[in-house]
Amino acid sequence: MKTSKYTEAQIIAILRQAENGVPVSELCREHGMSNASFYKWRARYGGMDASMVSQMKAIEEENRRLKRMYADLSMQNDLLKEALGKK
Repeated sequence: MKTSKYTEAQIIAILRQAENGVPVSELCREHGMSNASFYKWRARYGGMDASMVSQMKAIEEENRRLKRMYADLSMQNDLLKEALGKK
């Protein structure tokens, strides 16, 4: 997945400007981004502050690690079942 050229702190600052009444089209033009990016950010980061974003990142990383562990164990289980079934 392509990484954003904006950090989470910058994204939150842009969203706060929109909450304070700056028009979305003006924000997008000022920061050189599309309206779609703004609305995706608002859906993902709306109502968050910096500490919540860091917690979300930590939870996503833990989730990624657990999914990888599950996939490895599932593959090992399938291999063992296959090996035992052929005897």
